Amino acid sequence: VTAHCTPGGQFSIAVSRDVTLPPIILDSVQLASGHSTDCVPVMKNNVFVVYRFPLSACGTTFQVTGDQAIYENELVASRDVKTGSLGSVTRDSTFRLHVRCSYSTGSFLPLSVQVFTLPPLPAVSQPGPLSLELRVASDGSYTSYYTDSDYPVVKTLRDPVYAEVKVLQRTDPDLVLVLHHCWATPSINPQQQLQWPVLVDGCPYAGDNYQTQLVPLSLASGLLFPSHYQRFTLYTFTFVESTSQEMLSGLVYLHCSASVCHRSVQESCTTTCPARARGKRSAEHPRKDGASHVSSKGPVIFLQDELSWDTAKDGLAVPAAATWVLGFAAVATGASLCVVVVAAVLWRRK
Repeated sequence: VTAHCTPGGQFSIAVSRDVTLPPIILDSVQLASGHSTDCVPVMKNNVFVVYRFPLSACGTTFQVTGDQAIYENELVASRDVKTGSLGSVTRDSTFRLHVRCSYSTGSFLPLSVQVFTLPPLPAVSQPGPLSLELRVASDGSYTSYYTDSDYPVVKTLRDPVYAEVKVLQRTDPDLVLVLHHCWATPSINPQQQLQWPVLVDGCPYAGDNYQTQLVPLSLASGLLFPSHYQRFTLYTFTFVESTSQEMLSGLVYLHCSASVCHRSVQESCTTTCPARARGKRSAEHPRKDGASHVSSKGPVIFLQDELSWDTAKDGLAVPAAATWVLGFAAVATGASLCVVVVAAVLWRRK
């Protein structure tokens, strides 16, 4: 598209057939409001069509803003619609071109010309199945991951755990995985009253002295679809009884709620941290309705003191009541997700 505002007070607009995909039918292009003999193309061939008409004609609108006189008009294309007994179809592109010319009110010299085309149609969004996988990397490079044969993996409390959630069975590069909340509970029930937030609104929970670290991803990561992944580093911990401050034994699970967003001109699908302030209840009870859970296969053993790897692996000198499991569960509304990690925290009595 080429557009000019002439000092003589005319629009000049040229439209190529390749302005749309599939190519537009040039015979269908016309001014939206002007249908007089002065509002027809001054030139047309099989490659482009040219309109030239006075600013005061062909349905042009006019307004004054400050020291500028603004003239606007639109070109549209009609569509060939075929109608059958059970419905109608078209194979023609939708085309609407808005042109704006700005002139100085003092000298009537053209200041600028702006051309606005239709933005891409937004994606149709609705609930549906979403398959995710949560893996744990062996280090912060995320180049290798623990497999079934590596479990149990021994860790010490406060050690980092490199978690990754990814979308499975999707190849759309405009899909963006969005983590909403991650939180821990002492049981597999994500709605249990006792819980600890890890991520709130996709951002590290501000009330933690060992805050979760988000790991940014880009094309340099080497991933085919970086937007299908979310990575974060959390630091191992244990629940304590609020009154006695005694460590609680039993199972501890980490839950995450997630969804996918379709990136477009209107939607960037980005999360800005820190997120806006949330109330205590919002941070501690972030579960979304319709989420489903699955459990994983192998344990990661966290040690509070210097219990040796071999002792931990063999289950020696570890009191049964001191064992708890940190289960990583990824959750998405209306979706079934794959989860791949369960972690156990062990300590010795002094």
